Amino acid sequence: MSRQLKPRKRIFAIIVQVILLILVLCLIVWVIFGGNMNSQAVKSVESLVDKQANIEKNFQLDGHDIDNPNIILNPYGNSPLTALVIFKTTNQVAPTAVVHGEDSLTTFSHTFSKSTDHYLPIYGLYANSDNLVTISYQDGGQVVTKDLTISTDPLPDDLAIPTDVIANKGQLTNDLYFFTPSSQGYAVAYDVNGDVRWYLNQQATWEINRLQNGHLLISTERLVNTPYYTTGLYEMDLLGKIYVEYSLPGGYHHDYFEMPSGNLLVASNDFDNEHGTVEDVVVELDRNTGDIVKTFDLKDILPTDQGQSENWSSYDWFHNNSVWYDQQNNIIILSGRHQDAVIAINYSSGELEWIIGDPTNWDEEYQKYFFIPIGDNFEWQWSQHAAMVTPEGYIFILDNGNNKSKVKDNYIPADQSYTRGVMYQIDTDNMTIQQVWQYGKERGSEFYSPYISDVDYIDNNHYIVHSGGIVRVDGKPSNQPAGLSDSDNIELLSDTVELINNQVVFEIKLPTNTYRVEKMNPYSDAKFKLGKAKQLGSLGETKPTEISQSLIFTSHQPDDNYSQYDIKLSQEDDRLVVQGQFKRGQEINIILRRGLSNRIYNLRVSKRPYTAMCVDLWSEDEVRDGIAVTKYINSSGLKGRYCIYIEIDGQIYNTGQYVKFD
Repeated sequence: MSRQLKPRKRIFAIIVQVILLILVLCLIVWVIFGGNMNSQAVKSVESLVDKQANIEKNFQLDGHDIDNPNIILNPYGNSPLTALVIFKTTNQVAPTAVVHGEDSLTTFSHTFSKSTDHYLPIYGLYANSDNLVTISYQDGGQVVTKDLTISTDPLPDDLAIPTDVIANKGQLTNDLYFFTPSSQGYAVAYDVNGDVRWYLNQQATWEINRLQNGHLLISTERLVNTPYYTTGLYEMDLLGKIYVEYSLPGGYHHDYFEMPSGNLLVASNDFDNEHGTVEDVVVELDRNTGDIVKTFDLKDILPTDQGQSENWSSYDWFHNNSVWYDQQNNIIILSGRHQDAVIAINYSSGELEWIIGDPTNWDEEYQKYFFIPIGDNFEWQWSQHAAMVTPEGYIFILDNGNNKSKVKDNYIPADQSYTRGVMYQIDTDNMTIQQVWQYGKERGSEFYSPYISDVDYIDNNHYIVHSGGIVRVDGKPSNQPAGLSDSDNIELLSDTVELINNQVVFEIKLPTNTYRVEKMNPYSDAKFKLGKAKQLGSLGETKPTEISQSLIFTSHQPDDNYSQYDIKLSQEDDRLVVQGQFKRGQEINIILRRGLSNRIYNLRVSKRPYTAMCVDLWSEDEVRDGIAVTKYINSSGLKGRYCIYIEIDGQIYNTGQYVKFD
């Protein structure tokens, strides 16, 4: 009998071993897949860079000559008043494109380089029009001319149309005035008649300017942090074609400056600093690699609690809103709105050189950095923007004019204030300062912008003063930016004045607030090129709140309670994006699980009262009974597949989705 049982025991043992092996394998798979073997990949969001590379595959050249050109309106989908004209010629020729306007000042012409394969960017089309564009070139002894009609769509209903334009055309050129929005809106260019001749239908804020290579540099449309810190900058042309995307760990805000070397000085942040401050870091970005090669942390240079303006706060104590490099003196000039201070720091050493502003409420040890006013009619600047150095060596500033005092009892009300462009001559040997020019005081409170705004130097005695943040509440001038006004009866205005020899030669008024303005011709020497954009730099590593080694047994599948938070997950090229709607005080954690490792990221639910641009651009808006918040988890430092869990007030939910980083 025992002989018969032995084979059975062996079979039973084998079966037990197989079952145990299967259980172990199941446990291993369960661990690897975070307890959810049926999870789905997070929805992938195509980047603008990838989207444009795919778009270019349809730019057909073969089969198109001057008599049958391939005309692509808005070729990249983000610049509706542009077109690309594509055709071949047998011989190398240099075509000229003429975009016809209403007169010589609104007509644009450009001659392109010789080639047989022609991709001609057409800029400055009118909206809702049949635009006449003439292409001509000389081929041997023959002049070839072709008239094209390019039809465009109407403007968006919410794009600002000028309410008033004054133009002394005898003193103007056929340039465009490029405006960037103060919040939601469009980067848009108007001609001397006030007609819209270019705009972007993707979000782009802050500075817009032309680089040495002829390309524009604008903010990306993606955020790295609320309320308005973008991931970095796009180098693009007016077609909206991106050539380089620069990403920065601290993001980008307000301003940049192109160094003589080509590197970029960028206003940025250090979001991981122990003080929780913002807008007090400037970095130098290597244009070839995207690496940050130099960092200037203003907390190491200035006291954070002195010279406070009305808008000062412990976290936004300086509020840097402009960057300028003075090569002659090797200094970086910055504008600290919340200290009413324009400062200079030595580029090589990072040490403080001088401060322009009222020295009231600064300690004795810093008084040596301030200038002593001399001359007549001198006034300090207040809550200023756009500090720069002119070729003559003057310091040119947009003086917003808020309060005109650091002593609260002496504050000037908004209806008695004014915004102006002002130039100062400084003597750093004797530490004196003299006011040599101003415009705006004579315009009174109608020209008063409590925030944003700009000045531009065109030539000697030829300037632009841009009062872009005029706010009227209940018909009266306001001392607060638009986003901090409680009334429903708010009027927003932008008033931009161009002056030659102190005479107004151009003025344009818009029924909205605009951040900055630049006067530029639509065409430059930049050559259009096909090819995928470079992506340089990095958003850096998102540090987890905690890393634990444990199994997650208590996870729940999404239910009705989970659904109320409207959680959305998506993956961009370089990060995971988690969006949801939560209430203040809730404890929210995002858990990325791989194997036995759990990377836990806290999602802060709060609505900080930012005193910067003070608008609702990309901010944590109140929605229903919650706050719409977003957490960005960068791909740097992550590799492989991670299952995603979300913990809400101690309850862990298995989202059933995973993210994979290469």
